[in-house]
Amino acid sequence: QVQLVESGGGLVQAGGSLRLSCAASGRTGSTFTMGWFRQAPGKAREFVAAITWGGGSTFHADSVKGRFTISRDNGKTTVYLQMNSLKPEDTAIYYCAAKGTIVAVTQGTAYPYWGQGTQVTVSS
Repeated sequence: QVQLVESGGGLVQAGGSLRLSCAASGRTGSTFTMGWFRQAPGKAREFVAAITWGGGSTFHADSVKGRFTISRDNGKTTVYLQMNSLKPEDTAIYYCAAKGTIVAVTQGTAYPYWGQGTQVTVSS
């Protein structure tokens, strides 16, 4: 089992920045990919970004490329999502997820482990 705890959400004005953190514990040795997903009210969950633990390859959704950056801290098994130039349409609950493979990194259904989510609200 892998436990994930997100932090760093909040309320920010459009154009502002936030950094989300996700701390992993438990059987983290079997974790190969960690990702961020988000879900806005009335909308489906969508992929935001992912990073592979070993090689550090990163993936970002087109909607956040150039504004969001995913990174990791190997020593502390923590993944970050730096969010800059935030827009009102970025408002959502952001979830951290983990999986034991490096395939299908953009597919939420491929991730067995999820955090509880953290709210991000961007005001116009």
